[in-house]
Amino acid sequence: MKANVGGIDKALRIVAGVALLGLGIAGVLPMWAGLIGLVPLVTGLMNWCPAYTLLGMSTCPTEKK
Repeated sequence: MKANVGGIDKALRIVAGVALLGLGIAGVLPMWAGLIGLVPLVTGLMNWCPAYTLLGMSTCPTEKK
């Protein structure tokens, strides 16, 4: 798996994932909605998004040759 999630995208995914999980645990959101936060959290931590792969996208900086 080649990394396709860049720096700002990674940070936003992690923050959003933790926020959704926290809101689900706190009872502000239903638990199923909070568990959806696992998706951006895991993709941010792995630096890889399967949807980006399917769409041919990448937010990683290009390599200089």
